[in-house]
Amino acid sequence: MARSASGESVLERVVRIIEAFEPATPVLTVSEISRSAALPLATTARLVKEMAEHGLLHRDEERRVRIGTRMWELAERASPMQRLRETAVQYMGDLQAAIGHSTQLGVLDGNDVLFVERLSAPESVTNVTQIAGRLPVNASSVGLVLLANAPSEVARRVLRSPLRGYTANTITDEWRLRRELAEVRQRGFAFCPGHIHPDATGIAVPVHRNGKVVAGLGVVVPNDDQAWALHRTLLVTGMALSREVSGPASGTDLGTLIDTRRPVEA
Repeated sequence: MARSASGESVLERVVRIIEAFEPATPVLTVSEISRSAALPLATTARLVKEMAEHGLLHRDEERRVRIGTRMWELAERASPMQRLRETAVQYMGDLQAAIGHSTQLGVLDGNDVLFVERLSAPESVTNVTQIAGRLPVNASSVGLVLLANAPSEVARRVLRSPLRGYTANTITDEWRLRRELAEVRQRGFAFCPGHIHPDATGIAVPVHRNGKVVAGLGVVVPNDDQAWALHRTLLVTGMALSREVSGPASGTDLGTLIDTRRPVEA
């Protein structure tokens, strides 16, 4: 594969261009992509042009760039993530109807939770998560559930990494996080009052496939004295979803969804 003078392959540069697009910045100029990807402007312009010709990127009338529909099409083909979402969404809808607030589904990706589905509820409490968005595992109830059930080497890596805080309640201390993970494993769910937003409480349970945790199912509810009792409804839903994805009809090996190897760069 062709490499630049710096030794970086074309594929590596293409990946950096794709990673420049985030939920908060879905549309960028070529100059903005160049800065975010730390690539020369001429190189960026050439690669963006070629990627747009193949439908991987899309340029509008004002020459702004976004991810192309071809990229979405390729990502959706035979995707185990899609199978998980399709299976989970009916349970998430029932859960949302029962509690009246947002529900979300996430998988572990490096040091982050990657949210693969989210259902919003009218007039629900503040929820910062987005589909295809990320949060650090230490800050999210879904993240704590996934980390508590992850291989020990994954937990060690996260514990050695800087732990990002959002509020005074976010767990950013290594030993406090160790204790919290032990409690999550013991009680079977994570309960995070005010960890992301002071007015919101995150609650999450693991989703198992044949004994292995493949995802976390969570809700975001008001941070009040009624929040704790909602874990019972969530536990029941999580067990039902786990039975569904463990059944013979699920087909896809959902265990392949969790990428525990790749740490996310700070």
